[in-house]
Amino acid sequence: MASLPFQLHHAAMLLKYSGISFISGAVNHGFFSGERSLWTAATGVLLFVLGVWMEHRMANGPRKESSEFMRALVWGSLLSIGLGFFTGGLQHFPDSPARSAWVVPLGFVISVPALLLHESVRTTRSITVYALALGIAISALSWGTYQWLLQNPQWAGQGHSHGDEGHSSTSPVSGAVVNRVLEIRMGDNMRFTPSSFEAVVGETVRLVVYNDGKAEHELVLGTAESIKEHAESMKNSGGHTDGHNHGGGAAISVAPGKSGELVVTFAQPGELQIACLLPGHFEAGMHGSVQVLPAGSTLAGASAATQTKAKATGSPAGKGPHDHSTHKH
Repeated sequence: MASLPFQLHHAAMLLKYSGISFISGAVNHGFFSGERSLWTAATGVLLFVLGVWMEHRMANGPRKESSEFMRALVWGSLLSIGLGFFTGGLQHFPDSPARSAWVVPLGFVISVPALLLHESVRTTRSITVYALALGIAISALSWGTYQWLLQNPQWAGQGHSHGDEGHSSTSPVSGAVVNRVLEIRMGDNMRFTPSSFEAVVGETVRLVVYNDGKAEHELVLGTAESIKEHAESMKNSGGHTDGHNHGGGAAISVAPGKSGELVVTFAQPGELQIACLLPGHFEAGMHGSVQVLPAGSTLAGASAATQTKAKATGSPAGKGPHDHSTHKH
């Protein structure tokens, strides 16, 4: 194949690698969810194919334009997807380890046959050994990295935000009389302390949440169904986005060494869950339960617990001045 003039070669490379970057970005930000990401991926495939077609057309001349273009269209598209999956999964591994653990090996597996067919290269024993050996190594490393990030969440991405954009209210002010104060501590051992507690229908509880770890943690309160649905959404989208909601639940994120408050009113009896839905935290065991008892029920030791927790926060339960600046409703 004849060499291309530098200008054309450079332009073709810009198109090809821009295409791969577009596909990589779509993978990073939720290739399997969201119309915008699908359009981004499609644009990436188009740019890559256009760059490959330009190379073949300028190198081979008009004689082979039709056949070379079809090859670039079919196998170039597949190759761009494989390379986009591979590079996108690597780039976003800390933020979305559960997805990257299979996206990276899949990208490698797609790229090998796509490149062979794209370049019309005959498969040899050495190529087969290369593909199998490197494929197994990449799969093992991806799975090992995923497991390591589960055990060391401080290295996982913390780049999501809970934002207030998704909250709305028909009233300019709101308030609640707090009946009880309860401390909950979070740590890098992926546990809540306490991991379970009781409440009574109609009761308003102020949860004072402490993060004793070195990584960011969150407390999400909701039904088992909403927690599960949100956890699955997290895996598929690569993390929280601004303005997201928790399926009708309540949530607070706390930075390392900091504390925050969440005021919750329990409206119905039943069992709720608390969970941390940051990447890998829920899977590592960071969840617990809340048993909501019917109205009028008595909590064992509730009075003593309330006074103890209130003393720790510097004010009587439900009364007295306290710092509202740390509240996150």
